[in-house]
Amino acid sequence: MHYFEDKVVWITGASSGIGEAMALAFAKENARLVLTSRRPEELERVKKLTGLPDSSVLILPMDVTQYDKAVPAAETIVAHFGRIDVMVHNAGVSQRSYIRDTDFEVYQKIMNVDFFSTVAITKAVLPYMTAQRSGQFIVISSVAGKIGTIMRSGYNAAKHALHGFYDALRAEGYQDNIRVTTVCPGYIRTNISVNALDQSGGKFGKMDTNQANGIPAEECASKILLAVKKNKKEIYIGGFKEVAAIYLKRFFPDLLFDQVRKNIPE
Repeated sequence: MHYFEDKVVWITGASSGIGEAMALAFAKENARLVLTSRRPEELERVKKLTGLPDSSVLILPMDVTQYDKAVPAAETIVAHFGRIDVMVHNAGVSQRSYIRDTDFEVYQKIMNVDFFSTVAITKAVLPYMTAQRSGQFIVISSVAGKIGTIMRSGYNAAKHALHGFYDALRAEGYQDNIRVTTVCPGYIRTNISVNALDQSGGKFGKMDTNQANGIPAEECASKILLAVKKNKKEIYIGGFKEVAAIYLKRFFPDLLFDQVRKNIPE
């Protein structure tokens, strides 16, 4: 029997990238999936790729920033599957613009998508996990959640916020057997830079060189599932430079700052 077999797993941002890869990884473990994004046709595509029977996959299209939809969505899942065992907060948007050029509304949008949406959905899911006295939150943060970098100020801020909130949830949920694994990917081969917001809130539309050379999303997903099975609290996934930067900040912060200010994104 697989670790996640028959577990009900809700994944936001499930139509591409890490979210899609995680859906396929959970499917290999015979989990029951709830797939959420704004694109129902892409969710249907991912559903087919899982190879799971229709009874094991619920398509739940949703804009995560419509916070009033969070509670009804959780109610729909529980009515359908009877419970929610794993909540994967993966929906997010990045940024490629300098602070001096960025409209204030862009920061609001990033915080709404990357932080406040996770809070709204967590608040909707948490009562069910508390009642069943078990649950797992998988929070997709970023190396940018540990280190502030050029042209990603809003993204950095939102991902930093995730760590504070979910560290608190991990402590508060301990008595109810509610676990939290915070994931800090570095460069993963996805379209995150292509879909990033520019200074006015439009699409950046370019693939970062480092992103194009990143590790495959499937490898990232595999590492995440393994970390959850081991009850890891926080993990870093990526190349040597990204992971090393986290430890540089901890032990040699001045050295890291000098490196960051010279690292203009390509």
